[in-house]
Amino acid sequence: MQMEQTIRLSVFAAVLLLVALWEIIAPRRPLLENKRRRWFTNLSLVAIDTVAVRMLFPVLPVALAQVAETRGWGIFNALQMDHWLKILLSFVLLDFIIYLQHILFHHTPVLWRLHRVHHTDLDLDVTSGNRFHPLEITLSMLIKMAAVVILGTPAQAVLAFEVVLNACSMFSHGNVRLPVTLDRLLRLFLVTPDMHRVHHSDIVRETNSNFGFNFPWWDRICGTYRPQPEQGHLGMTIGLKEYRDPEKLTLFRLLVQPFTSQ
Repeated sequence: MQMEQTIRLSVFAAVLLLVALWEIIAPRRPLLENKRRRWFTNLSLVAIDTVAVRMLFPVLPVALAQVAETRGWGIFNALQMDHWLKILLSFVLLDFIIYLQHILFHHTPVLWRLHRVHHTDLDLDVTSGNRFHPLEITLSMLIKMAAVVILGTPAQAVLAFEVVLNACSMFSHGNVRLPVTLDRLLRLFLVTPDMHRVHHSDIVRETNSNFGFNFPWWDRICGTYRPQPEQGHLGMTIGLKEYRDPEKLTLFRLLVQPFTSQ
């Protein structure tokens, strides 16, 4: 457990620092809002989400995977195959499940109320990748734990997936500039910032596209892929049309937002 937390915290801190420095050296877009206020809000949500998960879940996905393996629960624990293959397939399947979950949160009104907190950010940077309402994180954790039990996912795959998912989320939300050729190459196997930025457009048909977190394949296969924003990366508007006032996007307002009408 201690080693797991050390790995998580070390990767989180390293990616946060590296992408934040990259944003200073080679920003993709000029930031429009107060960066200090946004960072306080977004990182405060990280802290609240972490506390909520620790309080609500005595057993987290990695430990649950170990229990499932010991008791023979799940598909992979019932199959005879190499352990490395179980890890690889589990990682890919978990990513597909998170992709489907993301679509579900967009197209189910009550779940969208939670997820729209993430989309109200008026700028995108490395901290936007962790801007989620605690209730969304709780539901996401329940879905992930159900997937772990049903699949019989190895504990190594769960830990690797959660660490990579968080790292990729921070990277894909980063306000960083990549050469066009490199971006095109990376999109073959990884969601890039330019690809995911389309998802944060205030144009609804663009908001409902590019749902992937790690792998870009699911959007291409399922028809939800949009290569570029209609107005270009410098001309597009980030956020939601209904939430443009920064004074109404404070930490407290975001926490109560799912319970208010707009």
